[in-house]
Amino acid sequence: MKAPPLSWLRGVVTLHVTGPQVERFMNAVTEAGIIIWNVKPAGDGASLRLLLEDFFALRPLLRETGCRMHVTGRTGLPFRAARLWRRKLFAAGLLLFGVGLLLLCSMVWSIKVEGNERIADEDILEAARQEGVYPFQWIWRLDEPDKLSRELTSRVPGLSWVGLQRTGTSITIQVVEADRPEEKPLYTQRHLVSRTDAVVSSIYAEQGRPVVGLHARVKKGQILISGALGDEENTEYVVAKGEVRGLVWHEYNIEVPLQKKSSSYTGERKDRLYLVLGGYAVQLWGYGKSGYAESRTLTEQDMLSWRSLSLPLGMMTEKEMELSENVVTVTPEEAKAEGLLRAKNDIYARYGADSTIKSQKILHEKRENGKVYMKVLFEVDERIAEELPIVNNRGE
Repeated sequence: MKAPPLSWLRGVVTLHVTGPQVERFMNAVTEAGIIIWNVKPAGDGASLRLLLEDFFALRPLLRETGCRMHVTGRTGLPFRAARLWRRKLFAAGLLLFGVGLLLLCSMVWSIKVEGNERIADEDILEAARQEGVYPFQWIWRLDEPDKLSRELTSRVPGLSWVGLQRTGTSITIQVVEADRPEEKPLYTQRHLVSRTDAVVSSIYAEQGRPVVGLHARVKKGQILISGALGDEENTEYVVAKGEVRGLVWHEYNIEVPLQKKSSSYTGERKDRLYLVLGGYAVQLWGYGKSGYAESRTLTEQDMLSWRSLSLPLGMMTEKEMELSENVVTVTPEEAKAEGLLRAKNDIYARYGADSTIKSQKILHEKRENGKVYMKVLFEVDERIAEELPIVNNRGE
């Protein structure tokens, strides 16, 4: 006979029956309507299985047939529950663990934003917080994704679409930013004036009226291209545009040492390992001084994290690396060439890479205290125009 339905939930007892009338006992059990299965010969008797609820109905039948029984196995939910009940603390801990796990799986743990370029993540996350979407929020308290998408789109200016996708305890906010028209710079009426004293080498007026000619000597602040068109009676003000270049003289005082010191790593290193607990660090490895005359220490931290949360626990490694000093001596000619190169690079950085050095003249040169000193005059062809807004409409 097969096992009855839900036998594991009802409890199953395995018996070993012995006695002079085992067959009569089996017939009596069947006549009493008790379901048994897995009946097998076992030694001087037989083994069988039956439901826990029928176990106590066997005693009268055992007395009638003179048989005895021995319980050899107990399986099913009632026996599991009884064993757990005997271990109340373990059962309570198991229950609390299950409840805690269920609660943790019912909370939002991390939120990330994708697809944004101009709008900051903080602005989108703040809008989501106002709609009830934030870490440690209950998942069942969240609104429907469609409603949240509409509310976030209306809350954050510059968004044309928002989509929310939940995967487990993580939420991804996908956004599409609205297209913005290209912002063109706003120009005001202006002149182009000289930013320094110079001799004009070229002038091109795209818009406006040039008021100086080639090879003209101009002072700082002098108008080069005027934004005023017409005469005194009929004047129209425009945005002066163009390019004006001129020859400008720059004087540099250059100082270059004849000996240069540099440091390099020798390859020797001493490591120290620390356990970081909050604001404290406990050294675990690498005690003692390194003994290096000169060294540089690099610190690396590896803190533990869980999802987006950073935990105040981790490891810190200090790497103390030995340094050796090298002294390189250069000739006065090499020092002179280096000083001139540094001055030229400074000119290109200050006045534009399109500047052209026409000539250079060393006005003074000397060598003392292990250094080379020079005073150099550079003639440079560079852009000299800068903007000057027209603040009134009465002329230049």
